[in-house]
Amino acid sequence: MAKAGGCCFQIGYFLYTRTRIGYWYHQKEIKDARLKLNGEDHSKTDVTEFNNLSILPIPMLLDNYAYLIQDKQTNHSVLVDPGDPDKVLSVLEKMDVIPDAILVTHKHWDHSGGNIKLKTAFPTIRIYGGAMDHIPCVTHAVADGDVIKFGELTFTVIYTPGHTVGHIVYLLDGSHFDAPASLFSGDHLFLSGCGRMFEGTPTVMLRSLDKVSNLEENTLVWPGHEYAEDNLEFACNIEAENENAQEKLDWTKQKRLVKDCTSPSTIREEKSYNPFLRTGEKSVLESIGMITSSDTTEITDTMRASALAEVRERKDQFKYKL
Repeated sequence: MAKAGGCCFQIGYFLYTRTRIGYWYHQKEIKDARLKLNGEDHSKTDVTEFNNLSILPIPMLLDNYAYLIQDKQTNHSVLVDPGDPDKVLSVLEKMDVIPDAILVTHKHWDHSGGNIKLKTAFPTIRIYGGAMDHIPCVTHAVADGDVIKFGELTFTVIYTPGHTVGHIVYLLDGSHFDAPASLFSGDHLFLSGCGRMFEGTPTVMLRSLDKVSNLEENTLVWPGHEYAEDNLEFACNIEAENENAQEKLDWTKQKRLVKDCTSPSTIREEKSYNPFLRTGEKSVLESIGMITSSDTTEITDTMRASALAEVRERKDQFKYKL
């Protein structure tokens, strides 16, 4: 998609998100990605297991991740954001899994584009999505605070508008599995990044980011895209002296040399290097020219929202990612 800004973008965005033209464009993106990657995956992924809990990132398109989450004891399973249905169906067949449900974070086709075909393949499958978004084939609209359960897989819905007006994230309770919680964050929170504010103001996005920032610090973060290296390069540009950002970038570069997946991170890690979660830090505010080193001004949410807008603008100029 084109960069945000101007009438042409707004028309294109409307056509992409609200008409079948978007679905056609998504099918083209899937084909183009397969050609560009010569049929290979953009990343190598492994199953993360905690006792009977299994989480598998499924790489698709140029940098998307869907997720297959399984409760091995009760034989329940859930998909998150299956944008490429053929890729997902291949994994399900290989693993002999019939999913109970699909959890969709938002309406963009690279996250919701598999719903139609997967509903045909599994007619009784439940498809969950935010009540405020126009997500295809949703059977169960959900809102902030709703709890969804499949066997011992228990998810809480958190409403996180900003990227889209109806964006939600899903928090998996790990306590039954002696595991940390897991946040499936779609295009809201990435490793060292956040989604563009297509349908929300900086103030709205700040509130949404604060919601996830306030989760337990050991919460695992499973984002919708493999953007880690680009995002961390930008984080180091914003905070050149942030050792956490530099160490994570060095680690990420080694992982990406062999196409290893960089997920998950944790909320604790994100708060230490993600500039979009650090708009209250003086080091970030100094870097973007909002305060000086000797400034004793109280940092308010209004300042933080302005800082978020500035950091987002600088990120888009540094390297554009959705």
